[in-house]
Amino acid sequence: MLLFWKEKLVLLSVPKTGTTAIESALSDKASMIISDPPELKHAPVYRYNRFFRPMFEKACKAEMETFAMMREPISWLGSWYKYLQRPFLNGNPKSTAEISFDDFILAYMKGDKPPVANVGSQVKFLEPRPNRTKVDHLFRYEDQAGWTAFLEDRFKRPLNLERLNVSAGSKPILSADVEMRFKRKMADEFDLWNSIQTQS
Repeated sequence: MLLFWKEKLVLLSVPKTGTTAIESALSDKASMIISDPPELKHAPVYRYNRFFRPMFEKACKAEMETFAMMREPISWLGSWYKYLQRPFLNGNPKSTAEISFDDFILAYMKGDKPPVANVGSQVKFLEPRPNRTKVDHLFRYEDQAGWTAFLEDRFKRPLNLERLNVSAGSKPILSADVEMRFKRKMADEFDLWNSIQTQS
């Protein structure tokens, strides 16, 4: 999570949405950088609302706007699947090295998720709070032209992005049957992603 005081903007880092590259490009402008622990680096809306928003509003007398991105749900889980194949995880319950992408998705759909599929939810991360705290500027990860233009306008400078923290390997393939079941089971994830208007 990054705070940009002058621009009155907070970058909420949804995991696996390319925010590491944005953080690298804009870190010199940040007034506050939270890179550890992961629970705070990737603070969802509910945690931002509980811990950070009151600090900004009460102590600093400032209302901040929030920015985040959401990735197409199958692509998002595909990125997680590849990330969890890293060799140092071999033998770890979180490793996907020995399971197919179909099995990973099926595990993710379970109510009581096993460790390998316990990677969170974009919908839960972005869920607005009862006090109306929400993401003010929500973009599709795939709409790079849109969110790049927004950030360049906000910061009045070009955004030079590098490909960082990219998992190796080819795109995981999901069978048609499992894809259909996943889209039905996780309809809220697709509904939110589809509701985001592209800006490009």
